[in-house]
Amino acid sequence: MITTYIALGSNLGDSRQLLASALAAMAELVDSELDAVSPTYRSRAIGPGQQRDYLNLVARLRTALPVTELLTALQQIEADHGRERRERWGARTLDLDILLYGDARIDTPSLTVPHPRMAERNFVLYPLTDLAPDLVLPCGTPVGRWRESCSDAGLEALGDSIEPGR
Repeated sequence: MITTYIALGSNLGDSRQLLASALAAMAELVDSELDAVSPTYRSRAIGPGQQRDYLNLVARLRTALPVTELLTALQQIEADHGRERRERWGARTLDLDILLYGDARIDTPSLTVPHPRMAERNFVLYPLTDLAPDLVLPCGTPVGRWRESCSDAGLEALGDSIEPGR
């Protein structure tokens, strides 16, 4: 089993319900186990136009799925939750990003792991560090060091976790 970390975000529809439903779907993935979920954060939207704030969290998933199958499964979960890919960084019902896939370094046209903008995104680093404070990234840097150098501007810890299926 490979330990993976998946970032989840939503800023359209009932974001809390969509995230809970996505977590439940991830828990049902074949040869996989949803291991843990971070606390929830609210973040300012990055992208075009006026957008609602996002709800964000990170999930730890242990899986035997090859990374390409995991990516396909996550994109299907997004589609099942109304995700439409119209514009880059546009508002969305659900966004699922593979942050880490074990210690793998992957660079293909469809997937880059570790996630290439992870170090710049407080809405990823804060929940990831809450979930795995001692995590060392494939580059050898502790995730906590990245969090220390990342501003929390526009980020609000909501102090709760979203449970799968609720």
